[in-house]
Amino acid sequence: MKRKAAERDRVLEAAWIFLAVIVLVLVIAIRIRLLGIPLERDEGEYAYAGQLLLQGIPPYKLAYNMKFPGTYAAYALIMAIFGQTIVGIHLGLLLVNTATILLIFLLGRRLINSIAGLAAAMTYAVLSVSPSVFGFAAHATHFVILPVIGGTLLLLTPVAAVYDRRNLGPADHRRSSREPAHTAFIERRYSWLFVSGLLFGTGLLMKQPAVFFILFGALYLLSNDLRRKRGWKRAVLRNLTFDLGAAVPFGIACLFLWRAGVFDKFWFWTINYARQYGTLVPLRVAAKLFSETASEVVGARWALWTLAGLGLVAGLWDKRMRGGAVFLVGFLAFSLAAFSAGFYFREHYYIFVLPAASLFAGVAISTLSSLAASHTNLVRFAPLLLSCAALSQPILAARKFYFKISPVEASHISYGGNPFSESVWVAEYVRDHTDASDTIAVLGSEPQIYFYSHRHSATGYIYTYALMEPQSYARQMQEEMIRQIESARPKYVISIGVRSSWLQQQASERLIFDWANDYPEKFYDVVGLVNILSRDHTDYYFDQLPTPIPPLGSNIFIYRRRP
Repeated sequence: MKRKAAERDRVLEAAWIFLAVIVLVLVIAIRIRLLGIPLERDEGEYAYAGQLLLQGIPPYKLAYNMKFPGTYAAYALIMAIFGQTIVGIHLGLLLVNTATILLIFLLGRRLINSIAGLAAAMTYAVLSVSPSVFGFAAHATHFVILPVIGGTLLLLTPVAAVYDRRNLGPADHRRSSREPAHTAFIERRYSWLFVSGLLFGTGLLMKQPAVFFILFGALYLLSNDLRRKRGWKRAVLRNLTFDLGAAVPFGIACLFLWRAGVFDKFWFWTINYARQYGTLVPLRVAAKLFSETASEVVGARWALWTLAGLGLVAGLWDKRMRGGAVFLVGFLAFSLAAFSAGFYFREHYYIFVLPAASLFAGVAISTLSSLAASHTNLVRFAPLLLSCAALSQPILAARKFYFKISPVEASHISYGGNPFSESVWVAEYVRDHTDASDTIAVLGSEPQIYFYSHRHSATGYIYTYALMEPQSYARQMQEEMIRQIESARPKYVISIGVRSSWLQQQASERLIFDWANDYPEKFYDVVGLVNILSRDHTDYYFDQLPTPIPPLGSNIFIYRRRP
């Protein structure tokens, strides 16, 4: 009987591993098929800043933005390996995503068991590639999650394994008299705490909201030490070691930027302006934003999110899993804090929450597996079949996106009338008609044009959103952008007539619009028009404009400076 039971366990274990391999291969295949999706704005910003880094130009010198520079460095590294192309960038994302999936498996196994780890890894793999969270785009959130999960795993992993009482030395025997032999661990070395903090700090360097994960790590470490009665002095010393590790990446970045002469710009954009940006959304608007994006993100993936909710309840109910579940509740709480920073609730911000949600889904499946363990083979396989069904639902719902349409069509479906695929053609035209030393100016928020064209911007304002916001620096920013462009006299000016590239508000300063209506007419000739008539229909006119100009939809005008 025991031999038969062992054989059934091995078969079930093999089935779980087989399912995990199938899911991972499928997700990788989906990502490979969609490697060519045109870059969207955030990717364009990171790619352009990474491109400048590879040229030896520091962040915040030729490109301003409120994000910390870690993702710029990550993009530079990816492009140094895979090339400065759309495919190269998305190959880097594929590796980052795959590594994150593996770490989530290890974390689930460490907290609960192998089944929980496998179920969590599969859940994250499927949710993180979803178009509802723009999972195919290399957003900073992906680069936050990888080091944070790695740091969390180190925070939970003891230096040595469990010891047999017979092999303990005298000092260990004294400790074993206070602790059960099966939980007598060698203390984590301080170097491990430092490296864990270093990984959390790397996550912060990618995006500011990751500071909440650092707070989680520090609070967990302190509470765990006090619960184990290690004493305040020792607990504080261990926490300071972790905090020092977390501070090192930011400190190194500040030193680098100071030596590069751009620290003032860095501080203004990432601290002073970012502070105002984070307070622009009122609570009444935040609730509406959350409702809209949450319904889209959950949507056809409701089965996996339901499993996550059941896992939260089951983990707290089951005494055997309660310790891991309590840890995950804290992790989820701080993940939600990172996700909620500024109350913008954008779709790709949900990636902050996906690891915790996936791990709770793993808890649910593990609980069901435990309940089914003493039943017939059919019942024992039921959790596996349930996982299979829950994972299949979102893949089947998005099967056209994943398996049929082209990368350009996928971009149009995801981003509507945004000119992301059109930017490729505009940049190609500009690159073919300029020298490497020429500058260009994009009037709008399409930094991907600078990246594609391999041309420097005449202004540091690669986004115009900040200029439209009701914040105290808006007028000053508009005036500076105007001065920079007039001083640089760019060879080409690309004027973006797409609402989502500006997001003008009723209270927005209008100086930049008055200037943009007048400046190109004085010094430039119109040499190109991109007329976006619908999501599936765009007309391109380069060098030979139609007469008369056709009715305009969203549009891009290309101006060349007169000799």
